[in-house]
Amino acid sequence: MKSVDRHLAEILSTVRAPAPLELDLDQALGTTLAENVASPVALPPFDNSAMDGYAVRTQDVAGASEARPVTLPVMDDVAAGDGATYAVGRGMTARIMTGAPMPGGADAVVPVEWTDGGKVRVEIRRAPEVGYAIRRSGEDVRPGQVVVPAGTRIGPAQLGILAGVGRRRVRVVPRPRVVVMSTGSELVPPGSPLTPGKIYESNSYMLVGAVREAGAEAFRAEAVTDDPAEFLERLEAQLVRADVVITSGGVSMGAYEPVKEALTPIGTVRFEKVAMQPGMPQGFGVVGEDKVPIFCLPGNPVSSFVSFIIFVRPALMKMRGLPSGPPETVEATTDRALRSPKGKTSYLRGVLSPAGVVSPVHGQGSHQLGALAAADALIVVPEDVTEVPAGSTVRVIPL
Repeated sequence: MKSVDRHLAEILSTVRAPAPLELDLDQALGTTLAENVASPVALPPFDNSAMDGYAVRTQDVAGASEARPVTLPVMDDVAAGDGATYAVGRGMTARIMTGAPMPGGADAVVPVEWTDGGKVRVEIRRAPEVGYAIRRSGEDVRPGQVVVPAGTRIGPAQLGILAGVGRRRVRVVPRPRVVVMSTGSELVPPGSPLTPGKIYESNSYMLVGAVREAGAEAFRAEAVTDDPAEFLERLEAQLVRADVVITSGGVSMGAYEPVKEALTPIGTVRFEKVAMQPGMPQGFGVVGEDKVPIFCLPGNPVSSFVSFIIFVRPALMKMRGLPSGPPETVEATTDRALRSPKGKTSYLRGVLSPAGVVSPVHGQGSHQLGALAAADALIVVPEDVTEVPAGSTVRVIPL
């Protein structure tokens, strides 16, 4: 059987990020920046007040205290957005609002809480230091400074600084478009009557959620029966909107395996056994004129989900222009003994506590979706290990 590491390495050597494009900031959340963005302006662009209060010359209020307040005439009101030019003369003050430009001559702001709030004359009861409550021009960002480097995932804070330096559009690696298809004549949509021999189709909902959680766009296609010709026809119709296709089911060794039967003759998709449990039967390759990567995952829901975490999510990270590789793990202590088949890497479902103790959930079968829903971690048992005593340190993939 093929090792997990080798299968993942072949996948990562095949997938490529979509070509960069320009997007409006409103559409850029979750994409990856494909350019260095430098600020053409200083932030703040001018000295301004950090709070509501009074712009003063500190020498005029140096001795102010609760016992001996200093009273000054209020000469002007300076509001945020005011483009007029103001100055504070000796022995005077100006009432100023948060974000308003500092008047000439003033070297500090007295918060309104330190005063009686006067509008004509103000009583100042505490002396500020030079520069108090002033935001200096360029103290956050200097002109020409790179504020977001290429390769950064654009989140809310990055959108804020991009807008803050005046960018309306940015060049990004777009989120990959992923089509998810389930196969099986036994599948019916959730909400439909459940007749004998049928089960509700759940894999596409699970995988679409996993795709979106991985930062890609997901499209759910209607489930396909066990007819290979029907599968191929549906697949070709979906390729027009897909950067990646994920199928579940139809890849094992038995009869009625439509994915395997339809794609094997094409010669661009390989179906192999990977040394892992769950998820041994795997298919991967490219389809269509644009060589769209396709992941053919097992149909058992836990096998499908684990396969996504181990193989598909790293591939989507690379396609998003982000660092990729095997899933990150943390160390934990198992509170129970673990068993694993020889020659296979096992991914046991578990619950990880804040104290770093991991407990395997009850029900490790590849069909046991309820147990998977109760888990928040995968306990990794290497392929050369068959038994792990309770209290041992293990590697865990947080979900």
